[in-house]
Amino acid sequence: MAVFTEVSFKEAAAFLRTLELGELQTIKGCAGGIENTNYFVDTTQGEYVLTLFERLTFEQLPFYLHLMKHLAKHGIAVPDPSPNKKGEILFKLKGKPAAVVNKLRGKSELAPTAVHCASVGDMLARMHLAGQGFARQQPNLRGLAWWNDTVPVVLPYVTDAQRSLLLGELAYQNHIAEAAAYKTLPRGPIHADLFRDNVMFEGSELTGFFDFYFAGCDTFLFDIGVCLNDWCVDLATGRHDAERADAFLAAYQSRRQLTAQERVLLPAMLRAGALRFWVSRLWDFHLPREAAVLQAHDPAHFERVLRERLAGSLSFAADTVGATSALSPA
Repeated sequence: MAVFTEVSFKEAAAFLRTLELGELQTIKGCAGGIENTNYFVDTTQGEYVLTLFERLTFEQLPFYLHLMKHLAKHGIAVPDPSPNKKGEILFKLKGKPAAVVNKLRGKSELAPTAVHCASVGDMLARMHLAGQGFARQQPNLRGLAWWNDTVPVVLPYVTDAQRSLLLGELAYQNHIAEAAAYKTLPRGPIHADLFRDNVMFEGSELTGFFDFYFAGCDTFLFDIGVCLNDWCVDLATGRHDAERADAFLAAYQSRRQLTAQERVLLPAMLRAGALRFWVSRLWDFHLPREAAVLQAHDPAHFERVLRERLAGSLSFAADTVGATSALSPA
């Protein structure tokens, strides 16, 4: 979340009235995240999040908003977009696409235990299963095609060692994408950005997933890799935390068992997830957009994660993913 487009109290109040969400009481810009303009708004009817989309277009946004509607309808705790009288959920405000969703209760757990990770694994599997009934299609816009386009853009800003690592890993991921095993991986709508700050808890109870605006249709395994790279690593070093990873995978598989191909390709998708966020953070850090409130993330973290994945610092319980020999680094 960030603030790129300023919205006044008066403008927000008038907009919220069109959705019959009550009279605006307070509005506060959000500093977290870097993609969209977000405000927390309190009205006489409840607490909401007002989002103005800075990069996504009117053509792209129905996928995300209707996916959230679909998941909410199927019992997944996600923000539910508010409609107007016509049932529309995508609007225009200050010349930008806009939407309003309910604010989830709870807070982010930034120092998760195995219990928290198990809850995330369970809910992610439920989300993947519920999403299989969603008819709309849209690719993961930060997938391999985007990596191929963006790596050349960030190369002037990195060291020779980083350049070698980026190009080598990009070549490896292009190779994996052509493999027969990869093409058989189960697919569907994924969150693709389910970090610690995009999940809410009250104590040990998971109360919701949010920020679906990187979602797209991709392999479920990539989604798992993204989660393991955030929830189940040491933030200071990027090193794999086996206890938390085992808890996550065991809970996930209690809902949806990984296929043989997924077990084989899990290390590759862990590397893919690290590459994706290293590249995007390099891009955001070195080529930032102007914003009234903006906090860029440190690119070095996912460089460390990728190097750890390449070093093979993996250890999973045999009963969480199947044969442990499948998890040796590629």
